[in-house]
Amino acid sequence: MAPIKRFVCIHGHFYQPPRENPWLETVETQDSAAPYHDWNERICAECYATNGAARMVNHKNQITRIVNNYAGISFNIGPTLLSWVKENAPRTYRMILDGERRSRKNFKGHSSAMAQVYNHVIMPLANRRDKITQIRWGIADYQSHYGIAPEGMWLSETAADTESLELLAQHGIKFTVLAPHQCKRIRSLKNGDDWIDTPSANVDTTRPYLIRFDSGVSMAIFFYDGPSSRAIAFEGLLNSGDNLAARLKVGFSDSAQPQLVHVATDGESYGHHHKHGEMALAYALRLLEQDKVVKLTNYGSYLSQFPPEYECQIVDETSWSCVHGVERWRSDCGCNGGHAGWNQAWRAPLRKALDDLRDALGPLTEQEGAKLFKDAWVARDAYIEVVLDRSPETVDHFLLEQQHHRLNEAERVRALELMEMQRHAQLMYTSCGWFFDDIAGIETVQIIAYAARVLQLAQTLFSAQAAGLEAAFLETMLQAHSNDPQAGDGARIYKEKVSSLQLGLEQVAAHYAISSIFSSYSDETRLFCYTVQRLSYDIFTSGRGRLALGRVHITSTITGEQQSFSFAVLHFGDQNITAAVKTYADTDSDSFEAFMAEAAQFVLRADFPEVIRIIDRYYGHVDYSLTSLFTDEQRRIVKLILNSTLSNIESSLTTIYEDHASLLHFLSQTGLPKPPALTLAAGFAVNAGLRRALESDPVDQAALRSFLSLAKADQVQLETPTLSYIADQRMKRAMVELQMSAGSLELLDRALNLSRILVELPFELNLWQAQNIWYEIMRSSSYGLTALGQEDRPRWDTEFGELGRLLSIDTTAIQAQDLNAVTTGD
Repeated sequence: MAPIKRFVCIHGHFYQPPRENPWLETVETQDSAAPYHDWNERICAECYATNGAARMVNHKNQITRIVNNYAGISFNIGPTLLSWVKENAPRTYRMILDGERRSRKNFKGHSSAMAQVYNHVIMPLANRRDKITQIRWGIADYQSHYGIAPEGMWLSETAADTESLELLAQHGIKFTVLAPHQCKRIRSLKNGDDWIDTPSANVDTTRPYLIRFDSGVSMAIFFYDGPSSRAIAFEGLLNSGDNLAARLKVGFSDSAQPQLVHVATDGESYGHHHKHGEMALAYALRLLEQDKVVKLTNYGSYLSQFPPEYECQIVDETSWSCVHGVERWRSDCGCNGGHAGWNQAWRAPLRKALDDLRDALGPLTEQEGAKLFKDAWVARDAYIEVVLDRSPETVDHFLLEQQHHRLNEAERVRALELMEMQRHAQLMYTSCGWFFDDIAGIETVQIIAYAARVLQLAQTLFSAQAAGLEAAFLETMLQAHSNDPQAGDGARIYKEKVSSLQLGLEQVAAHYAISSIFSSYSDETRLFCYTVQRLSYDIFTSGRGRLALGRVHITSTITGEQQSFSFAVLHFGDQNITAAVKTYADTDSDSFEAFMAEAAQFVLRADFPEVIRIIDRYYGHVDYSLTSLFTDEQRRIVKLILNSTLSNIESSLTTIYEDHASLLHFLSQTGLPKPPALTLAAGFAVNAGLRRALESDPVDQAALRSFLSLAKADQVQLETPTLSYIADQRMKRAMVELQMSAGSLELLDRALNLSRILVELPFELNLWQAQNIWYEIMRSSSYGLTALGQEDRPRWDTEFGELGRLLSIDTTAIQAQDLNAVTTGD
């Protein structure tokens, strides 16, 4: 048989902008992502996770095959996103790593995973020093996840210039992927022909090209198939796996030369932008695997077999998402999200404000860094090891390697603060800050917040030398006008939306103090990126009034900054809470003990006005309240406070509904209009009843059926997203318990009974995670059911098979596939 010379490669650029609060190092609640906590969690559920276990289904919509798309495509995952996945979605993270390992097996030892410049900055707009850091951090991040050096590196928005590409090559990167219009001209390497211009993206995208640089290094460029990539991203090609495979196959010419048809899009196309896009991808991959004429590959594997026969030069300062080059990230070029009548003139002053800040910090970093490090910029490049692993051992290793001399504790803190300032100076260039329509958008506010953290750390480090930095920054930001008159300009956004986020150790102490009224903390507690050591804690009560007095020691796990505080919290029930905090030293012990004794006496007498006066006298101010809590904790506590109130409201509305249910039934049956008040009561009562039934343990099947019947009879609109989410989570928990049990028939019965109940629900469920766990149990059933006796195996097989069918799995096809995989060694 003649060797195959037609190859297909599908690349997915998986990326989300960093969303972490710069002071807490965590993603806080984003209401627009509901019912998920935030957009990372939502898109992970819709895309990153589903591509690790993509479904193929039969005509009954039953699952016949579960595949890991990462093993069959080329992909890169943004470093900051992959760190989030590792921490918050470990099952998805394991699927990504498994897909990458399998890709090496599939493609002659070449990994399908590409690295990415670390912070998704627009490389042509970065200075040389930042370009080098972005490349080195991206390589280190890749190695930390996959354990090997990367062959390829993805450039943010494929934004490229010759200097950036040369730096990639100098760091051992063998290839990158660009859009076809980024090619300027080509010529044959064999014949030394004249250069041939490639206007209007007419470069032949089926071959790789060599690009050579003045320093003597070179690398390969793959220009992706533009029309097919656009069809995937924007034209509905993912509506059918058949159509996707067919579209890729028609990309070949009649030439007998080796050809690579390859596409590149945002990875989120496969599941997030296009629902079930990961299924279309899985099916297309299956069709291509079975094809006798074409073969799946990745870039590294293809390059090793078919080195470039042509070289190219690129059009500098171009990208895949701006027809004006890279103007989308520095000017009002006309590329935007399509909001009619808006402009993006704010982009230029935002870019200038950040560039000016970066440039002002350079000399200050070198001046301070010379006191702490052998070389501040070398230290910054090496700091990625700490970013990836915040353990004390890694911090010690970093400082040991980079320090100018043996640093004392204060110098260690300053050294880490300097590195954190520079890390946030990279984060503030995240490209999404310029991509969308307005400076008041959440992506732009996020990078402004990173700049605020830079300014805060600069003030801490450089004090008088940094005095004018914030004023200069805000002066430029005044010129960045929002399209929303209420938002104003960049300076106003900084003051109103970002300044309130800033915090120090005192605010952490206040958060701990207030939340301690509602939470039981251990002697040492982790609060986001801080550790809190409790030195003392006492609480005094009289009626509804409570006074909490304590002392804590707060330490930043990021910079090592630490300080002790005392606090007083006065709570009169519900949201009525005030707190005072101030620094504490051992010399304050006697005065604090005296204050505590005096305050306790007045509480016992229920003389709270006097308690307030002595708190004012001791602390000098009472600055904190429930609004001082960090967002997620604030919501949790407000929910606790509201529970009794909501319970009363729920009870009242349920009573109204029950008292008038027969009337509502009559109105529904006769088609007569129903009073809005009764409709409201019915909707609230029925949905609340369904939530309670689903959340009870075990699920209250009788109540569930009763409320579903009422909903149908009275035409009540169900809160489908919320109810579906609760049901999905219940089924997932049951399956996790079953998996952990190693073959418990009792837990199998519980999961089976739950699945029998859930199939009665009149709306679509996303049982994706439960299905995955069923599949994992099935694949391990020959060796993992240690709690199962041999005599119980027939019962297990019968009930486990029924459970799979209730989870919409074609158990016969799945088990046959698994048996075939075992016999073939797949």
